[in-house]
Amino acid sequence: MSSDDTRSTVEELMRRMTEGDHDRTAELFAEPVDWLLSWPDEGHPEVPWIRPRSGRTDVADHFRSLEAHHVPELNGTSVSHILVDGADAVVLGEIVQTVRSTGVAYTSPFALRLTVTDGLITRYHIYEDSLAVARALSARP
Repeated sequence: MSSDDTRSTVEELMRRMTEGDHDRTAELFAEPVDWLLSWPDEGHPEVPWIRPRSGRTDVADHFRSLEAHHVPELNGTSVSHILVDGADAVVLGEIVQTVRSTGVAYTSPFALRLTVTDGLITRYHIYEDSLAVARALSARP
């Protein structure tokens, strides 16, 4: 896989995620996918989208759950850098979300580590400030 092909797939992933088309986003993922979110294995009771994922149906469900628990109109998430080396890519940016149930906004830097094989994402590891997310979701309105 060339760096150009990887960059193209990553940029398409960012586009689809921004558009909120969860099924089309999931089409970019391999079956199975190496999925990791930077949370303890047991997740957090206030954060239902944090759980193991393995395939396209799981990926679409993840993004649907994120949208259901946040106010999409207040999403200010941005990407500052996309770094590519062959099949591997790292996306750096900032998550800015508002929790639907609590009205609490949070901000978190993030790093997304991706691997693209044959045009599909085979690794999706995201690192974020999980404490900020958990606090925003567990706050009382």
